[in-house]
Amino acid sequence: MKKVIALSAVLVMGALGVACGGGEANNAVANANKAMANAANAMANAANAMANAAQTATNAATTATNAAANAMSANKPAANAPAANANANHK
Repeated sequence: MKKVIALSAVLVMGALGVACGGGEANNAVANANKAMANAANAMANAANAMANAAQTATNAATTATNAAANAMSANKPAANAPAANANANHK
């Protein structure tokens, strides 16, 4: 965040320089400002990509957890299942 604030300050100073200065220096400052803005955008894009990757990993972990929970519950006998009758064939 400090870098983004610093980049913004440089952009503002460059804009002031362009407003007050002359031709070639202005072009150099304008080009530098564009490069700084591009770098700021690249950082923002990288941060978004990392956030998306983290969310994808979280979703995958949740899916795996749910699958494991479902598998565990499938192996449990039903709560109200009748007990097996050991004496069914005896008279």
